[in-house]
Amino acid sequence: MSAQEVFRLPDLGEGLTESEVVEWRVAVGDVVTLNQVIAEVETAKAMVELPSPVAGRITALHAEEGDVVQVGEPLVTFTTGDDDGTDDDGVAPVEQPAAGATGADPASAATPSGRSSDLAAPSAASAERAATGRSSAGAASDGAAPNGSSSSSANGTSSSDGAQPNLVGYGARPARAGRATRRPRRPVEMPPDPFGRHRAPAAGRASEGAGRAGAGEMREPVRGVRRHTAAAMVASATIPQATVHLTCDVTDVLDLLDRLRAHPRAAGTRLTVLTLVARAVCGLAPQHPALLTRWVESDDGPELVRTGHVDLGIAVATDRGLVVPHVVEADTLSLVGLGRALADLTATARAGRSTPQSLRPGHLTLTNVGVFGVDAGTPLLNPGETAILGIGQTVRRPWEHDGDVALRRVMTLSLTFDHRVVDGEQGALFLRDLGALLGDPGLALLLGGTDDPPPAPPSPRFDVASPAAVTR
Repeated sequence: MSAQEVFRLPDLGEGLTESEVVEWRVAVGDVVTLNQVIAEVETAKAMVELPSPVAGRITALHAEEGDVVQVGEPLVTFTTGDDDGTDDDGVAPVEQPAAGATGADPASAATPSGRSSDLAAPSAASAERAATGRSSAGAASDGAAPNGSSSSSANGTSSSDGAQPNLVGYGARPARAGRATRRPRRPVEMPPDPFGRHRAPAAGRASEGAGRAGAGEMREPVRGVRRHTAAAMVASATIPQATVHLTCDVTDVLDLLDRLRAHPRAAGTRLTVLTLVARAVCGLAPQHPALLTRWVESDDGPELVRTGHVDLGIAVATDRGLVVPHVVEADTLSLVGLGRALADLTATARAGRSTPQSLRPGHLTLTNVGVFGVDAGTPLLNPGETAILGIGQTVRRPWEHDGDVALRRVMTLSLTFDHRVVDGEQGALFLRDLGALLGDPGLALLLGGTDDPPPAPPSPRFDVASPAAVTR
């Protein structure tokens, strides 16, 4: 007994509402096993591999590569059970559409290979029929249910009118409520330009101007990580934030870094300037509790939420855009452990495999703009966080050292903070202490613990009337 099951796009976490199909790993007619990867999708934060929820045969793919699918919309239809819906030769059959069906053409009968002859040898007539079918399908969509539901049953079986599930690549698509659609790529209207740089396409080239505002200008939709980053930056602009800068001498800490790299405990671990700065931040932050406090909006009004650990974010530039994965409770890791965690997060982010959990807002983010050859920058807050620290490049400059002028290696730090949570004094003192620690790494020995000795234990008291107080 066979059955059809519809796999709908699941909630991939963190309130994500849609995903773009990047690559199908299966095709119609393929037999898949439980948890076999069937597709790769891109959310607003990361690339995600979707495993098959059942074992069976692929009956229909409800989206093409590049389509944007909303959470809860049909993605794949499976045939499960004893009858997997295949012929004796193991090829999934393509049923002939009923006479008079929208977009159907008796001449486009399926060949033994499962493809129509029109697909193998397209012609003007077949193109005209496909266009007619799409127009009819679009008109039929006007009769869809208001809530986006179709006449199919909850278990994904075909509707009562006998309509068969659409097979991607086989003729024109029938109308289907809730089907994922590619975002339309429309030309963007440009404002008047007094210099005449942006000119509209000529009348005879209107079709060529789709997706372009003018000669040499290409337009593309904003999706995935880039879209999420843009939304985050717009939200960041609503946060009152301030930035303080400090240039400090890091010659001694860089000499220390060379020695630490040669230590046996650091073998196989890449220790960098970013690692040392991250470890210094984790050591100092508990002494500046405002940096570990978040501004949280609630039904009862805004609240200041403080935690006892440091969730440290790292801004990573990828081919898909900027992502900020986090090391949870980074202050509990040693220098070597933090170096390994940062390396893993960076590699995972650049491969597009960061999990939604690792991309949650933390307390403070580090952005190392110095690797791009700049001295400093003014970073913008990641919404939901309290501060972000920009790290500039290390350069040699004449610097006052021990009462004389010497050529030293210096670095500029830029701290941007949420001014609702952190006062200017608090932000400046944190940056001052961080610069002092990087200038003299021996100060790390003073971090942690308490300066007050524990109270002396109470002395034992004896009751003179008790036998224990009588000496023999």
